[in-house]
Amino acid sequence: MDIGIFKGEQEVADVAARCVITAMNTASRKVLGVATGSTPLPLYERLRAAHAAGEFTLEDAQAFALDEYVGIDPDHEQRYRNVLRTELVGAQSTGLTDENLHTPDGNAADLEAAAREYDAAIEQAGGVELQILGIGADGHIGFNEPGISLVSRTHVDALTAKTRSDNARFFDDDISHVPSKCITQGLGTIMQARQVLLIATGANKAAAVRELVEGAVSAHWPATILQMHPQAIVLVDEEAAAELKLKDFYQERWEAAYGA
Repeated sequence: MDIGIFKGEQEVADVAARCVITAMNTASRKVLGVATGSTPLPLYERLRAAHAAGEFTLEDAQAFALDEYVGIDPDHEQRYRNVLRTELVGAQSTGLTDENLHTPDGNAADLEAAAREYDAAIEQAGGVELQILGIGADGHIGFNEPGISLVSRTHVDALTAKTRSDNARFFDDDISHVPSKCITQGLGTIMQARQVLLIATGANKAAAVRELVEGAVSAHWPATILQMHPQAIVLVDEEAAAELKLKDFYQERWEAAYGA
């Protein structure tokens, strides 16, 4: 696991964008795993700018979302497919086509079958080249909440009160409007990506980052499974890195591998 520590979220987004652009521009199969929430938005802004400058495109790529709410109105602005359309789809965005944006079907008649089909679709595409990840304050990645199996596949699950409370800001600060169930890629599915790129910013992520990087691998902190990934990059700002004990060492390793 390579740990990059930067002054703030804008510097984190700059480095994250370089990682994504390099990975997609050099990949033999362009399959990108995309995340939602507020953390990756500065990254997506930079990808749109790189596309406008002719430095990057997803026009010949496929993108797979980490997760989707169950039972959310198809037209709701917080449906993750709609969020990702806004951020990534179109010739004036990143070049990603709507038909090549894949999201779990949270309104399927048979949700369990939809979860299995989503896992199969990722495999049929040849697997994810680079998976973008955020992290919840409780250590979840995707919607893999504490207690989930460390080898889980794409599945239907309940959302914790903590996650629903954290996401209420996207639903007019009303937790009753936040869906209580989801379809999410499992930890086993995420771990099959060739590379993972996790971004964390802000003081509220400091405990989760501490456990992710320096804690024991445990279902109590689902993101800790990434310690077992052979090509994991973690990009954090100084606030998110505040509880790391070996910050100086991580910075020395990062500069040796990637430059200052």
